[in-house]
Amino acid sequence: MNTRSSARPAAAPFVASNSSVGQVMRRVIYALLPGAALYAWFFGWGVLLNILWALGSALAFEALMLSIRGVRLRPFLADGSAALTALLLALSLPPMLPWWVPVVGSFIAIVFAKHLYGGLGNNPFNPAMAAFAVLLIAFPRELSLWSLPLDRQADAPGLFEAWMFSLDGRLPLATAFDAITGATPLDAMRTGIGRGLESTAIREAGVFGQIAGYGTEWVSLAYLAGGLMLLWLRIISWHIPVAILLALAVAATTGYLLGSTNGLDPGLHLLAGGTMLGAFFIATDPVTAATTAIGKLIYGAGIGLLVYAIRTWGAYPDGVAFAVLLMGMTVPLLDQYAISRVFGARAGEERVR
Repeated sequence: MNTRSSARPAAAPFVASNSSVGQVMRRVIYALLPGAALYAWFFGWGVLLNILWALGSALAFEALMLSIRGVRLRPFLADGSAALTALLLALSLPPMLPWWVPVVGSFIAIVFAKHLYGGLGNNPFNPAMAAFAVLLIAFPRELSLWSLPLDRQADAPGLFEAWMFSLDGRLPLATAFDAITGATPLDAMRTGIGRGLESTAIREAGVFGQIAGYGTEWVSLAYLAGGLMLLWLRIISWHIPVAILLALAVAATTGYLLGSTNGLDPGLHLLAGGTMLGAFFIATDPVTAATTAIGKLIYGAGIGLLVYAIRTWGAYPDGVAFAVLLMGMTVPLLDQYAISRVFGARAGEERVR
């Protein structure tokens, strides 16, 4: 029977029929590794410690919730979904944090944002971004302490110092926070423009590189390369990342030409903050993203425009997490109505993705 309801998308998660969930998750993790490695190279041991704390606690909370729900542990612990959530969360956090911040984030992501909705495939919001948004609102001091690149720090902590800071939140007596932390490029530009400084003068600060942030622009390019690999492997489709980047680039270029961007030029928008990580690895989450071709384009464009709006007029320097969560609320509507019509069908007849 040709009915509209017969064309509605099936239940999540939406993965290719010839790939298991575990295979897809592992390939996404592999694509993330170059960016994670460069993040640690430029910003130090704290990045790896964040990953360690987030990964260990996420797997522990996953095992706990599976046990409470009476579900077999081995298949779900091995599918890589909890590990990917932990990795995305850790890569979204500042490099130097006390141990409890990534642990609390993993608890929120795994317990509240995932299992309380029924586990993988039933969560309406991206767990990593839900956890990051809660951490940002609940612990603004910890989430605002972004480390400078290692070679821009007056006294960069080594592995032992980073480990001790992770445990008790204290640096060596001879090291001050001001010597190793500073504003992110997005925050530095917004703050400097707000003080009446010229963008060229602000860019002379040590946090800036050729286009965006020193170090972070290379990390973003690594995420871009990893995302292109996922496109080549057909793990993700082009619709969402292209829509995000195009909408953000158009909005940023328009605003920059009109002089209403707080000094954030298009290059800074695209290669700073979480733009590339969000476009290729977060917004393309097969569980929480739109599933139809038209829906993906609308979903991605909405994220790009919201990121631009939050960065330009909002209270937070970056807006990827909030943009993904806000557009996630529109996914059920997009999946129901943003469906392509079958070639040759008349209005009101069956529509397909």
